[in-house]
Amino acid sequence: MNDMKVAAVAAPIRQQVISAFRSAIIGGRFQPGERLIEKELCELTGSSRTSLREALRQLEAEGLVEMVPNKGPIVAAISPEQARSVYQVRCALEGLAGALFAKNASDEQLDRLETAVEELARAYKSRQIERILSSKDRFYAIMLEGSGNEIVASVLRMMQARISLLRRVSLAKPARLDASIGEIRAILKAIKTRNPSAAAKAC
Repeated sequence: MNDMKVAAVAAPIRQQVISAFRSAIIGGRFQPGERLIEKELCELTGSSRTSLREALRQLEAEGLVEMVPNKGPIVAAISPEQARSVYQVRCALEGLAGALFAKNASDEQLDRLETAVEELARAYKSRQIERILSSKDRFYAIMLEGSGNEIVASVLRMMQARISLLRRVSLAKPARLDASIGEIRAILKAIKTRNPSAAAKAC
């Protein structure tokens, strides 16, 4: 249980606590609806109640934690309606990001995106969900960087935790793994044509 301990150096304690709990929730260590007890969480991370409460507020803003009256913080569950809403917004913003990348990205950024797709393909072959999620995050980080639109990147980063949570569920299905890498390759192919419309459609 000590793998969530945070260090007293490097990144601010609050950021370390946020990162530790975000990873634990996305990774399934804490289940939807599970009550988060402050005393136990402080012992688990070695952090103060102040740092913990700040972290929980941030995770509430990200949609991973819910504050329930007379009960306290619990791990939020994503309803089908919320999942649908997340994907609708993601569809629009990633389509825009792909179009902007095709238009604005440098050749160096395009090369890095292609390398990220190759790394992602290897991750898919491994069938290791953590590796796939990490590689997929790198792919999208490069695409957002190359889009040149910080607002699009900022909004998608705010949604990232819920997107990762939904990805973990979908990628648990073997058939989805094969379909997903095909979709990523189609995005790359469209982007390489430097055709914003085709890139948006692929995304």
